[in-house]
Amino acid sequence: MTPQIYLNPTARDWTWHPQPNNHPSPSPGSPSPATTFHQSLPNYTPTPLRPLPATARALGLGHVLAKDESRRLGLPSFKILGASWAVHRAATSATPPPTRIVACTAGNWGRAVARSAAALGLAAAVFVPGHMPEATRRAIRGEGEGVEVVVVEGGSYDDSLAAARGEVACREGSVLVMDVGFEGYEDVPQWVVEGYGTMLDESDAQVLAHTGGKPATHAVVPVGAGSVAQAVTQHFKAAARPGGATARVVAVEPTTAASLRAALEAGCVVAAPTGDTIMCGLNCGTISTTAWPVLERGVDASVAVSDAEAHEAVKELEGLGVEVGPCGAATLVALRRVVGEKREELGLDQDSVVVLYCTEGPREYEVPR
Repeated sequence: MTPQIYLNPTARDWTWHPQPNNHPSPSPGSPSPATTFHQSLPNYTPTPLRPLPATARALGLGHVLAKDESRRLGLPSFKILGASWAVHRAATSATPPPTRIVACTAGNWGRAVARSAAALGLAAAVFVPGHMPEATRRAIRGEGEGVEVVVVEGGSYDDSLAAARGEVACREGSVLVMDVGFEGYEDVPQWVVEGYGTMLDESDAQVLAHTGGKPATHAVVPVGAGSVAQAVTQHFKAAARPGGATARVVAVEPTTAASLRAALEAGCVVAAPTGDTIMCGLNCGTISTTAWPVLERGVDASVAVSDAEAHEAVKELEGLGVEVGPCGAATLVALRRVVGEKREELGLDQDSVVVLYCTEGPREYEVPR
């Protein structure tokens, strides 16, 4: 049996340095352009960081804190941060301006893109795999009269992405807005990563408030195509991080769609087999090419978890007052596993401050047997 934890030997001594062609960094103490944009949106407010003291005591850690993204700008997921900023940039950067935004999705991304497009008066076409629940399709359609959901029958997430790319190629006025990079498609995924920085800036300030001034030492983040994991890894491995101390990053993905694990083992981006999972937002078979250079060198550990484990974590967190879906709850499973099996290797002890990025709100799913 393949071990469920992969330790990355390159990550401990690696730091991230922004590339010259990346979006200019804001001056110290000032918000990024993406954060300033988000703060201008109606109903913007930071999402809560919820302390889990009983969990910390049980695991022998200093603090365990859950960044609760179950209600973000009116949607049940953090993805509206990346989608809104990327759609805004795409709409204002293209010449001539687009009239239609195209995306594919395993769940929350499509709804976030559809809402962001509608806010700018643009039509949206969202391609989805055939196994997506009808309730999820309805939620995407409900984001506006100009939203079309295109079902790729029998197809996977990767098949949906191919169909979306084909649509943009043959439909004038359309622009692809995706949180995954591939050859020749790099700017938009980087805008998405910039958008997720708002969540990370919020959590930095919240961690200091909860711990009496101690920064995070560990971050646990779900991995689908890889953009939020890229954002988290860059943030916590940044050479210019306040105090000069980087934090360790643990990535978590389903056993049925372990694309990061497959890439780390192969040393390059590869297509991993996928299967149905209640962690549908993580059901991606190929890591984003824009995320991969950061994840390859910066992720300290990759953990694969089962649907049954994710479901049990949903119920456990619910009992602790944190209502999240399986993708977000998977972070608790990963933390418990690395504490039990790789505690010393990952420097987890009574002084550790761990942030779990719980990336989606509660939703219906078929309980695994």
